[in-house]
Amino acid sequence: MTTSLELGCDCLGDITYLDAVVPDSRGEPHTIKNAICIHEEDSGVLWKHVDQRSGSEVRRSRRLVVSFHVTVANYEYLVYWRFYQDGSIECEVRATGIMVTSYFADGQQPATGTVVDQRTYAPHHQHFIVARLDLDVDGEANTVCAVESEALPVGAGNPDGLALVVRETPLRTESEGKQDYDWQRQRAWKVVNPGARNGLGASVGYKLVPAGSFPALLDPSSPVLQRAEAIGHTLWVTPYRPDERWPCGEFPTLSETDTGLPRWTAQDRPIENTDVVLWYVFGIHHITRPEDWPVMPADSVSFWLKPFGFFDRNPALDVPPSGPHHAG
Repeated sequence: MTTSLELGCDCLGDITYLDAVVPDSRGEPHTIKNAICIHEEDSGVLWKHVDQRSGSEVRRSRRLVVSFHVTVANYEYLVYWRFYQDGSIECEVRATGIMVTSYFADGQQPATGTVVDQRTYAPHHQHFIVARLDLDVDGEANTVCAVESEALPVGAGNPDGLALVVRETPLRTESEGKQDYDWQRQRAWKVVNPGARNGLGASVGYKLVPAGSFPALLDPSSPVLQRAEAIGHTLWVTPYRPDERWPCGEFPTLSETDTGLPRWTAQDRPIENTDVVLWYVFGIHHITRPEDWPVMPADSVSFWLKPFGFFDRNPALDVPPSGPHHAG
């Protein structure tokens, strides 16, 4: 479903393109020209501090972007992996294209969508995307921890009620690795290597900072949910297996039930201190609007992988200052 990219429209600047060779419907090799775009771009302020005596220090950020676009029926999904100078990685997905619409008779407007044209409505719906994250944080022996924030009660050591603590819970089996986002506790997940320590004595790690998380608003008996149970949780964690690549199995459109993550994790295999794969479910809860018609402006969603103790301090301290540039 990947489409060829065009300079000046899909990508700007000094671009390196990569072709992709994929099997066609007959199993023969097919080359997609300019399938992947690699470029570098400015990303605003990287870090800054203004001191009353010594003045201002500021560094601008540049990021390396690896992107590709796919057309899935009526929608386009534009995928950007961005690598930052502070060690952070961002995955952004933009959805655009043309919404599916239906006709309704005068006086019979459905409650399940928005009127976008004369006797035409666009149903509300959800876009689910699964990111397969095969992380090796300073080696393959990794453990995933659920990280939650908790406010401490007012007391002798917390008279103003401002203190909060972070609770970390190692996930040891696949059943424990089925996780849902919790807004109240700001739940996130950290992948650590217990056998590798930073200069401060803590395990090195990377943190999955969730965004675009929401429940599947589908009835449990829905055929969609039956064949895509993977969207029923925000996160799944499995041990790495080379043949486990597709979250809903190899042929989800030909299956009545999900032959991927639910079937694999039913084994309840150990996931502690091993080569793990995180399956992060995110997307766009699309309440349709007239401004999305007839061609939808790109709607964006993203999540982050951020170093957490992987470095001993800010790794972008050595970025040189930019020269003075002023518009005439």
